[in-house]
Amino acid sequence: MRLLRPLRRESRREVVVDLLLWVFLLAFVAAMGPDPTADPAAFATVTVPRLALATAAVLVGRRWPLAALVLLLPLGPWRFSDGFATVDLTWLLPRRDVKILPLVATSPFIVWYAYLTGRRAAGAWPPVVAFGLIAAVGVAVVLAAGGDLALWVSMVTGLVGTYLVPYLLGVLRRLLLQQRRQARLSAEAQARLRERARIARDMHDSLGHDLALIAVRAAGLEVAPGLAPAQARAAGELRVAAAEATERLRQIIGLLREDADPAPLSPVDEDVAELVGRARDSGMAITLDLAAGPVPGLAHAVVQEGLTNAAKHAPGAAVRVTVEPHRVSVRNGPPRGRPAARRGGLGLTGLRERVRLAGGTLTAGPVDGGFELAVELPLAGEEDPRGSGGRP
Repeated sequence: MRLLRPLRRESRREVVVDLLLWVFLLAFVAAMGPDPTADPAAFATVTVPRLALATAAVLVGRRWPLAALVLLLPLGPWRFSDGFATVDLTWLLPRRDVKILPLVATSPFIVWYAYLTGRRAAGAWPPVVAFGLIAAVGVAVVLAAGGDLALWVSMVTGLVGTYLVPYLLGVLRRLLLQQRRQARLSAEAQARLRERARIARDMHDSLGHDLALIAVRAAGLEVAPGLAPAQARAAGELRVAAAEATERLRQIIGLLREDADPAPLSPVDEDVAELVGRARDSGMAITLDLAAGPVPGLAHAVVQEGLTNAAKHAPGAAVRVTVEPHRVSVRNGPPRGRPAARRGGLGLTGLRERVRLAGGTLTAGPVDGGFELAVELPLAGEEDPRGSGGRP
């Protein structure tokens, strides 16, 4: 039973197709041989073994088409009396009726299995060995028939048209399918990377900001008057833990982000006033200057990044947020406490890319002992022309 398992068909459709293929192949093989009613002995000695070879070829052909091709070798195009075309080669040969691509009744089936061999061949050596055997049979047939040059032309065209061309078409089809599969896998991988980048951005925008605010509150609690030493120590430990969590978050974001990916561009469902209010409630001293007119699309992202950096790198510093139709800036003064995180995050890198896609410019650097993050957009009051994100 284990030996017969590779010969099983996976579905009823495969059974029906192979059964029809077997019936037609037997009919064509029988038509090639002697008439069973006129010469039963010749039919038994010639046609019956051919029928057995055809049956074996159909049985193994779906799993091993190269084996079927070898089994059908005695039924190949070795009769040079009929061909796909007859040409006049008197300029080369003394004969006019030279057969090009000789055809027999079983030629369509041989072409099919040669094509399947190209489609499914796992290695290069088995087809090379099989085609070498087929070529040897063709040479032997020509030599047995006298070795006429016209026979050589017929044999070579028969091998090329019946075996080689279908095999190469099968190889081409296999390569195209592999290329299509690789393109699909590449597209899926890119989609996964984009999703990872989006998750990284969400983590940076939400968790990173919240952890920075927790560190700010812990720092304020640590220096609050009237606090017992144990409580002040606990507040300091909380501030350090928040800073370490922020650092671990930055490392995770570095694993999720890919340098070749564009910055994730997802909006945050919160306006600038709400964002500043939430940061102010955590203990940050923030002054908001919100000018009349439309708010730039990237204002929320710029303000959130500036507040997060101020909370991590300049704890206790006064922060001024300015939002104008064409400019958004976040400036903090000198820090009043020890920074809660190390430099080198990915927030400014992603924000710089978003600003670039929006057609603006970003500047960030020290100013008067503090730090300023400023973004200028050339089209005041218009949406980001490329949809780079941010709440309008």
